[in-house]
Amino acid sequence: MYAQVDIVYSDLVWSDEFDGTGAINSVNWHHQTQLPAGGNWFNGEEQHYTNLMSNSYVQNGNLHIVAKKENFTDQGITKQYTSARLNSKFAFKYGRVDVRAKIPLDQGTWPAIWMLGKNVNEDGAFFDSNFGTTSWPACGEIDIMEHGITSSQPVNYIQSAIHTPSSYGSTVNIGGTLAADLANQFHIYSMNWSPNQISFLLDGIVFYTYNPSNKNALNWPFDLEQYVLLNIAMGGVAGTINPNYTQSEMVIDYVRVYQNTQVDTQQPAGFSVTTGTLTSSSIELLLNGSDNSGNVIYTITYGANTVTTTGTSGIQKSLVIPNLNPNTTYTFTITAADQSGNLAANNPQQVTATTLGFVGCTGTSSTAQIGAFSTGYTYSFETIGNSVKIIFQMLDTDKIGVVAYLWKQNPFTEYPMTNVFGTTFSYVLTNQQIGSSITYAVKFAYANGMSVTQYISYTVGSNCALNLTNFANTKIKLFPNPTNEILNFNSEININRVEVYSLLGSKICDCSFTTDSIDVSSLLNGEYIFIIYGSENEIIFSDKIIIN
Repeated sequence: MYAQVDIVYSDLVWSDEFDGTGAINSVNWHHQTQLPAGGNWFNGEEQHYTNLMSNSYVQNGNLHIVAKKENFTDQGITKQYTSARLNSKFAFKYGRVDVRAKIPLDQGTWPAIWMLGKNVNEDGAFFDSNFGTTSWPACGEIDIMEHGITSSQPVNYIQSAIHTPSSYGSTVNIGGTLAADLANQFHIYSMNWSPNQISFLLDGIVFYTYNPSNKNALNWPFDLEQYVLLNIAMGGVAGTINPNYTQSEMVIDYVRVYQNTQVDTQQPAGFSVTTGTLTSSSIELLLNGSDNSGNVIYTITYGANTVTTTGTSGIQKSLVIPNLNPNTTYTFTITAADQSGNLAANNPQQVTATTLGFVGCTGTSSTAQIGAFSTGYTYSFETIGNSVKIIFQMLDTDKIGVVAYLWKQNPFTEYPMTNVFGTTFSYVLTNQQIGSSITYAVKFAYANGMSVTQYISYTVGSNCALNLTNFANTKIKLFPNPTNEILNFNSEININRVEVYSLLGSKICDCSFTTDSIDVSSLLNGEYIFIIYGSENEIIFSDKIIIN
């Protein structure tokens, strides 16, 4: 399980095993029956929820929630279906929920195991009268299991979802998986919730994890207590109910909540740090350590910056530090601790690494081939060895729940991109041929829409600076050309630095020079691009020089 979730919760703090036969334990559960304003449940549902034993009861060690076709009048409104909606009277912050259940698959049924913030303002909910201060979705909703609302998927496909102010309703924060015979076999539906992420599991296997990189009230209202709900809804987004439907049930063996309650005094062990992949703008740190809690918290400082990340015990954690400057040396100081604050004995570790020179192209645009951009986007194509790292950032601030997909033009292919931070996304193309041309666009999807960038072409190994060979400057001359030892300068303006590139765009050096010459004797025979920067670090001249 350590490789599955970031924090392992092992202490059982609340459960209902549904032992015995008869009414549901009222100490543990509240029947939510009050209709919302307007007389109908949300999402076009067609049922009444009741507290009748015909809709919910315990028998032979199992809870039965039964949805039925029957005329039923309550609160002055008659409906054609009844069911039950249970609220747990236990709320908690952070932990693991396991529910072992069999669920109905009938057309038009919508069985659900889910959670809401204890602070939800929903009349008739158990906690509402004392804690209901926040409207949905600001309270946060965690859907552990839903079935029947994904018409594009086959029967036996379950879905998990997250609803927050940044994305709700038709949320983009969803994951799902197929299982075998949900109606006749028990399966364990689990949710593991830590301060860092929320993971969803089927029979102990993670199939979706929600982990926004920059957590705030819009995408992470999950720092307050939540409670469990169990119900079967009818119709609405679950589709048309089978006209021959009579009744079906969700059978639940147990509901269990785990947290970590024991005092932990054990230090993380085996703490080590090395560097991984380097680019012109990022350094990868490889962090490792083990702890009895199942996770290790790493705190990284460099300059005035501090970054905190959590890794799984005994599993190497890759952390990419972005937004760095090219050709710059950085020193990182790293400490390791566990959730209880126990520090590794060999704290701190320190590593130093230097970013590469940038070989690639960057730009900014607002052109869209589908949809529109209110501000625009930036893009970067960087050649690193035989790979190309592509980074796109959406500059629009009026979009919520943004995700990104890389579009290959020919043949058309769509790839999900990795969120770096905020609305910045990356993708690495491997095994690219230097000199070949690639063409890509990015689809930004967000709540209720999408915008697709223009297609942008890039020659692998090229550097945009090489396109500036017409930077003729009559106040600068380089001679002789060709040369094999010394290249002389005749300049009437101050020179800050000189860069030399191959014709394929690979940087050869930031070369040392005197006020009037540069030693090129170490360069192999061939053609090179010399780029000269002025006192404000701007390109003031470039020329092709032959070394023979």
